[in-house]
Amino acid sequence: MLTSKIKWLRLSPPQILVMGFGAIILIGTMLLMLPISNTTGEPLNFMDALFTATSATCVTGLVVVDTGTFFSSFGQVVIMIMIQIGGLGFMTMATLFALVLKRRISLKDRLVLQEAMNQSSMEGIVRLIRRVLLYSLVIEACGATLLTIRWAFDMPFGKALYFGVFHAVTMFNNAGFDLFGDFKSLTGFVYDPLVNFVVMFLIVSGGIGFIVMADLVDYRKSRRLSLHSKVVLSMTGSLILIGAVVIFIFEFTNPETLGSLNWGGKILGSFFQSVTPRTAGANTLDITELRQATQFFMVILMFIGASPGSTGGGIKTTTFTMMIAAVIAMMRGRDDIVLFRYRLVQERILKALTITLLALLLVITVSMILSTTEDSSFLTILFEATSAFGTVGLSMGLTPELSLFGKLLICVTMFAGRLGPLTLAYALGPKKGKELYRHPEGKMIIG
Repeated sequence: MLTSKIKWLRLSPPQILVMGFGAIILIGTMLLMLPISNTTGEPLNFMDALFTATSATCVTGLVVVDTGTFFSSFGQVVIMIMIQIGGLGFMTMATLFALVLKRRISLKDRLVLQEAMNQSSMEGIVRLIRRVLLYSLVIEACGATLLTIRWAFDMPFGKALYFGVFHAVTMFNNAGFDLFGDFKSLTGFVYDPLVNFVVMFLIVSGGIGFIVMADLVDYRKSRRLSLHSKVVLSMTGSLILIGAVVIFIFEFTNPETLGSLNWGGKILGSFFQSVTPRTAGANTLDITELRQATQFFMVILMFIGASPGSTGGGIKTTTFTMMIAAVIAMMRGRDDIVLFRYRLVQERILKALTITLLALLLVITVSMILSTTEDSSFLTILFEATSAFGTVGLSMGLTPELSLFGKLLICVTMFAGRLGPLTLAYALGPKKGKELYRHPEGKMIIG
């Protein structure tokens, strides 16, 4: 016991996160393989169970079998629990049990929580976790209540309650799983304002990050927002608005998507499809019928993803903002990169650049490999690879048709996307050592 504890203490926070998520996926895989987990009564094969467990734990939403028709209530509840644990983070859930049992949160636990929540310091980390759990419970409960009331008009109340809770959890955690069957997601509710607004609110709430939520709650007292919150809110709003306008323009005359809808449906459909690539995975329009320009634009939105400390993936809105700000500063010939009258330190810019390049390299590599193993168009493959990395869950229909190797590769991509390429690199790479010397400065010609 002492030896195992010493080995645990020697693990770095990124390594603990990798092992923790890996353990949850394996447990979920075993549970989904049980005959009781599906409606056929036969054990699900290991690869499909692993894929589903990975997609749920990494809050992605890509599926190889239909969640609503293939899995039993037991299997669906297992998926929902994995989504909740994966969305909030296994360390957050572990902290919940520790607080309930009144166990002391150790320094090692606080370090892992700091890494999991992407915080720069441990100060107030346990207080933040308490607020994360409270906000999540309140928002999911409100969403579940509203969705239950709406769907009670279409189905028995018990089923409506079950659907309301499941979809509130999956949408807030930006997972994208649904129970409506036939891989159709929310396409039957394209005209429904209540379902659209509730789901969009859940997606955005889960995607802006818990640090921003805490800032917004405290705003009435402090009358101030942190730089992080200002960047996240402004970029999130801009991407949603720009995305809705672009989708509206590209799909306005497409008879298979917005073209056949009235003005209300066009506006709702445009905004919903602008929100959902921010790592949510639900859709009210048929993704396969979108024009190629729209599909490629959604690839860009999926790559950017949600915000740090949230339930979503992607390179994150703050990373994208830093890259844009760095380009603008360079074009203007300025040495400092300034956002909302705050100067960004060089270390943050280098980290943003590293995350972006690692993510781009991952998506390109996965797309190139899948292009040789799967029989599909390159845009379809790129869409699928980006959706997996951004833990989005939107699909152009390729996922159920993937080969065994393709499924495994997408599993690895979802895992890397949920943890973040930089965290994964820290976990798998050598420990950072102290630099004993510095090389002389060299000069290169750029551009």
